[in-house]
Parts: sequence; structure tokens; C-alpha cells
Amino acid sequence: MIATVVWGTGNVGRAAIRAVDAHPALKLTAVVVHNPEKAGRDAGDLAGIDQNLGVEATNDIDAVLATSPRAVVYAASGDIRPDDALADITRAIRAGAIVVTPSLYALYDPKSAPPELREPVLSAIKEGGGSLFVSGVDPGWGNDVLPLLVSGLGHTVDAVRCQEIFDYSTYDQPDAVRWLIGFGQPLDYQAPMLMPTVPTMVWGGQIRLMARAFGVELDEIRETVDRRALDETVTTRTMGEFEKGTQGAIRFEVQGIVGGEPLIVIEHVTRIHASCATDWPMPPSGDGTHKVIIEGRPRIEVSVESADEGENRSAGGNATAVGRIVNAIDWLAQAEPGLYDALDVPLRHAAGKLGRGRP
Repeated sequence: MIATVVWGTGNVGRAAIRAVDAHPALKLTAVVVHNPEKAGRDAGDLAGIDQNLGVEATNDIDAVLATSPRAVVYAASGDIRPDDALADITRAIRAGAIVVTPSLYALYDPKSAPPELREPVLSAIKEGGGSLFVSGVDPGWGNDVLPLLVSGLGHTVDAVRCQEIFDYSTYDQPDAVRWLIGFGQPLDYQAPMLMPTVPTMVWGGQIRLMARAFGVELDEIRETVDRRALDETVTTRTMGEFEKGTQGAIRFEVQGIVGGEPLIVIEHVTRIHASCATDWPMPPSGDGTHKVIIEGRPRIEVSVESADEGENRSAGGNATAVGRIVNAIDWLAQAEPGLYDALDVPLRHAAGKLGRGRP
């Protein structure tokens, strides 16, 4: 069994605890929390599992790493604390751990990552013998392995579009939704996630990784952003009221330009209520979907819907993103220490898991 730590117990961390507990090759040995009020609580309680797992959460990071865990699922946010996230992750790698995480955007494609990010990671790997695999929470598989897999079903590929289409009223993270993305703010509010160059900073690595896989040279990466206001005040299930006239929907694209044309595109269409921007792409059903569209011959469109924590599709997206990185741990444990990306790590099937979730 691979001794595995989950570091962080937010939207991603809750799903990570459940994924590690369900994996036949992994053993949950510790849960790291920042909030002192969570310290001492059982991991099952924190993860919303109806049973104790016998692992009490702790904020003593030194003590956890002193046990030399084989793997760490780093689920703490890197959105507004990228330097702290990098320091935490390299600390775990130096302790000899395999680290899997969605928290370092620039390392979605390590080969194009800036030296100030790559070099501390490579140094930690050399020093401690650990590994790192970063895949996105939006989810990463929807912007790398799935489009590449589906593209292999066609005769020709003219363009690739990856879409996230979501109603964020189900997303229980008000700081990110209201301030980082700007829902409920005036349309002239400069949301940090939508500032020029930021979408490329976050999703550009996935564009570059797909371009590398397709064997094409990018001319450049471009961004487009559009916003819509709410026509009426709405009340959401998890985050309260959003006023009429404030930002109610956003649509942006990160475009990989090849030969002057946007041939590799990651697009997000996000609403705080289904009544806003109804002329934009809508999910086939429910609160959200992830799509891959391959323009070519044949034209292929794949839509993936998932739900977790009841029927919460935002939680379902988190859970599948977590499944991608947690299910990579046993493969990484057999590989040499190193800095890996989505082209290196195969998409893992559910060996040994069939029927394990049934009562």
C-alpha cells in the first residue's frame, strides 16, 4: 500500500480524501489542514463520508513529512498564493514524496514553464527523490488527454475546442466566484482571473502541451473575454444574492494560433444563473458539462457530465480532476523520480475498483 497524505480539505481536498480511501493501492495516512478548527477531526467527517476513517486531521506539517509519506495530494489553493504553494510542494518533494496537484498552473506543461518555477522543482526532485505531476482542476483531462484521445478517432483534424460550460451557483467557494472571477460585481470591475495575460498564464500551458502533442508550432496565444450582466436579481443555492446589473456570465477563450488561425481553443462559458446569456452555449442538461469538439472528418463532439456530493456538477468536475491525479499515483510510484506532464502519465483505468463503492 502506498502511504498517501491529502494536504488541504476544501472542494478539491474533500474529493481527494474520498478518492484515496477508495483506491485499492493507496492508504490514507494523514490529512493536513490550515484551519485550526479542523485539526483533530476525522478525515471521513471532513470528506463527507458517513464513517470514520481513523485518520485525524493535523496542522503539524513537520510531523507529517517526518513520516516520509510516499505520496502527497496537494489540494491547497494556488490561485492567490502561488509562491506559498510552490514552497509547500517542493518541501514535500524534498521529503521524498510523489506530489500530485492542480495548484501550479504554469506546470501543466513543464517544458514551457518559466525557469523560476521549474528550477526549484527540479532541485527538490534531485535532492529528495520525489516526483511532481500537475493536472488542472477545470478539469485537466478535458484540456489534454481527452481531446488528444478523441482526435485519434478521426481521419483529419482541422481544429480542437475544449469547453467548460457551467452554472457556478452550485460552486461553494464565494471568494473565488465573487472576487477572483467577478460574479456579482459591476461590469467595469477588473476580475483578477480575467485580467489580460492571466487566462494565458492559467491555461496557456495546456494549449502548448496539446500543440506539442499534435506536432504543430504556435504562432502565438490570444485571449478573448466577454461579459454579460444579470437582467434580474437572483438568489443562488450556496452563495446568496447576486444583484441585477452586475456580472452574471462570462465567456472567454484562450486560443492557440497556428498558421494565423485559432486551431487549439480552450473556452469557458460560466454563469451565476441559467437565465443569463442564454444565447451562449448551454450545457445539455443539469448545471454543467465539459465538451471536446474535434472539427475535421468525421466531426466529433464529446460531452462529459459528472456529479458528486449529491447532484452537484461543480463537485463532479472537481472529483474527476482529482481522480486523474490520484489514480496516477501508483504509476508514478513505479516510475523514476521526475517532473511529469499529462503526455507522460497514462490515463488510468479503474483496475480493482469495480463494485467497491456499492454498499
